[in-house]
Amino acid sequence: MKLPYSVDQEELFDLLINIAPSRPVFIWGAPGIGKSALVEKFADTVGLPCVSLLGSQLAPEDIIGIPQIRGDTSEFLPPKMIARKEPYVLFLDELNACTQEVQKAFYSLIHERRVGEYHLPEGSVVIGAGNRAQDGAIVKQMSSALVNRMFHVQLKADPKLWLTWAYANELHPWVTDYISQRPDHLFSEPPKTEEPFSTPRSWHMLSDALKEYGLGKDGKELSQEMLRVLTYGTISAGHAGMFIAYTKNTDSRKTLNEIIKGNRKWPGNPEDRDVLYFLAQSFRGRLIHDLPAEKNKMSSETKFFTHRAKALIKELSQINYELAQMVVASDGEEKLPDWFMIEVVRDLPRLASASGS
Repeated sequence: MKLPYSVDQEELFDLLINIAPSRPVFIWGAPGIGKSALVEKFADTVGLPCVSLLGSQLAPEDIIGIPQIRGDTSEFLPPKMIARKEPYVLFLDELNACTQEVQKAFYSLIHERRVGEYHLPEGSVVIGAGNRAQDGAIVKQMSSALVNRMFHVQLKADPKLWLTWAYANELHPWVTDYISQRPDHLFSEPPKTEEPFSTPRSWHMLSDALKEYGLGKDGKELSQEMLRVLTYGTISAGHAGMFIAYTKNTDSRKTLNEIIKGNRKWPGNPEDRDVLYFLAQSFRGRLIHDLPAEKNKMSSETKFFTHRAKALIKELSQINYELAQMVVASDGEEKLPDWFMIEVVRDLPRLASASGS
């Protein structure tokens, strides 16, 4: 399933607060995007314990229980982890990865909040989650009856919210600094082949790996070879290469900020080609992330940034025309706002035309 609209973590949390107490909610999203963590946060906020079931590892009897004879009749006794006396949040993770038989076992649990003769305690909440078919994960088609029993929402990765969380949880400064410059690298669509790809979870793993090796800001404790092993083993190859280039120039965030403020110039020496490329890529990422879709929603800070951005693109084109084209080029869904491109076309018509924008 691919819904036409997606929500960020804050919007999803608000939906859960308002909808989940009365209707089962199903959260769609790519692996590693933060679905499970957000459900756990919701349960903690409403003061309920969270019981998680992994759909891909369940059999029907794990839901409906086993039969027991009582007198002249028999009844199914649901598992202890489900049959609780106090209200709780039941999180059905990877619900769309379970077999059709298990999905059938979920029908009454989701629709009527019961298993056999056992009813979930009043005030309990049922939330499901799963990956999309295009994510390359284990996915089985859900029946229309099950789909129609839940409210569906699609989660997207939001760099600003993730960075807020990352700073609060003290992720490695290289990771937070890099994502602050390249917010477009926080998430990449899962590849068709079996290889690592960038998600909030994989960046968290990279941060943990860097910390485990005792890597400080100067990077003296870790060889370049091992840094490549850690980086290419957790995130997308293209992002890994850029991240390693960033670590060689750990002051690049400060450099880009100083360039935007007008206190420094783009590096123009031939030997600084790799630094210029990284700064140009970071500059494009900052434009995509910070410029609003509509011009009338700009803050005073954004207006200054917009004014400086056009001047910086012009200056960059005088140093390296191809990199300036790269900054303004349309690249699938990652493109600059139309209103900004109109101004670029007006001020730099040759550059905008050559970039294909």
